[in-house]
Amino acid sequence: MKWQGVIPAITTCFANGSQIDHAFITNHCQWLVENGCTGVVALGSLGEGATLSFDEKIAVLSTCVKALKGRGSVVAAISSLTTAESVSLAKQAQAVGCDGLMILPPYVYRGDWREMKAHVSAVFEATPLPGMLYNNPIAYGTDFLPEQIRELAAERANFQAVKESSADVRRVSAIRALLDDRLAILVGVDDAILESIGVGAVGWIAGLANALPRESVDLFEYGIRGKSSEAFELYRWFLPLLRLDTVPKFVQLIKLVQEEFGVGNADVRPPKLRLTGEELQATRELIHRALRTRPRKASTELHLRQAAK
Repeated sequence: MKWQGVIPAITTCFANGSQIDHAFITNHCQWLVENGCTGVVALGSLGEGATLSFDEKIAVLSTCVKALKGRGSVVAAISSLTTAESVSLAKQAQAVGCDGLMILPPYVYRGDWREMKAHVSAVFEATPLPGMLYNNPIAYGTDFLPEQIRELAAERANFQAVKESSADVRRVSAIRALLDDRLAILVGVDDAILESIGVGAVGWIAGLANALPRESVDLFEYGIRGKSSEAFELYRWFLPLLRLDTVPKFVQLIKLVQEEFGVGNADVRPPKLRLTGEELQATRELIHRALRTRPRKASTELHLRQAAK
């Protein structure tokens, strides 16, 4: 498992009401990797994992694994209401061939460090798969502090990465200061990618990459390679879209971007509902503006280099 590069947190496509569209997911995973992404994360917040049954989750993971056939990594997001179910999901993720786990705190319950450490430790212990701890205090109310991350890393050999989504790039610096290169740090907030690369992030669990993988890979590569001029030129264009990843309706918004860019549809599972009215109109105007001004010149060098790997 290589915790680096652009690894989209994929959406879960629905068709015919709220049935999972496995054919689309297959094509989508392949298309993302063909456009330079190093793998996919399935069943996360953007994948509406909380609305999927246990069996549906395993089916999605199996589809992703079969789609990529080793050409890119498949990371399973592990979260549920209970530790027991999270452990079971981790074991099944290993059984269907996933390459790694993204471990979340349990839904709803906001425990203290002793409880949260016990929960994530149980998931790490469930399989030998490499794991990435997901820190998103904004969405989940649980904040894994750098000192706690260091404590966990000292005890769990398969704890290999952190998805840092606190929206505070100083956290990337703090983790790096305590652990150096012991853990790979990946950014989970789309509009903080360049800033986070500057202080040590090596990967991006990206949202808008679902619709714009080439631009996402270019932006990441420019940042990693220190091409500031190219990076900020692309960032200025991309930023209004990237900011859609940072608001409560980010799932509906990113799926709408996919629909408007011709990469999927905007269907979501209740309790989420599709955007309507002024909210829909304003977002479409933003997306269409981005479409009209989309950079025409793709970075051929970067794409050829990715294809050669």
